Amino acid sequence: MGRRSVRKFTSDPVGDGEVRKILEAARWAPSWANTQCWEFIIVRSPETKKALSETLSRRNPAIEAVEKAPVVIVACGRKRVSGYYKGKAVTRKGDWLMFDVALAVQNICLAAHAMGLGTVIVGAFDDEKASKILAIPENVEIVAIIPLGRPAEKHRAPPRRSVEEFTHYESYGNKQR
Repeated sequence: MGRRSVRKFTSDPVGDGEVRKILEAARWAPSWANTQCWEFIIVRSPETKKALSETLSRRNPAIEAVEKAPVVIVACGRKRVSGYYKGKAVTRKGDWLMFDVALAVQNICLAAHAMGLGTVIVGAFDDEKASKILAIPENVEIVAIIPLGRPAEKHRAPPRRSVEEFTHYESYGNKQR
């Protein structure tokens, strides 16, 4: 409950060992038939972070976070792996890469928080430009950009819906137990 989206970081470095622990948490995320379709790119280069920040929409509040965080993790998924059996989609939802990568990303965010680090999940970016910057192959898709660092400030939790608001019993819309 203490994890927050962090968009301002100190300039303190994040060590390779810390990144490794965070990736280890991602490694243990559940995935469709244990396909583990995720791939992660660790970006430390100021030039690459700047280029990635320029793929965000001009009004995205995470531009500075992508550019200035000590580390940026780019979460990707291999296409046509998760949710497929013998080359065919198992459900009408098709490729489950977004779902599986999101599970790994949540593990990343929670592990980072447990280590005193902050993250924000960035999804509003030009994925074609970002893919060119990072030389992403055709069979891989970028799902999220995650700035990682030591939070520069503390934030309060935004309001959350009550459990009763989003819980239904036996069928959608039935709020009675």
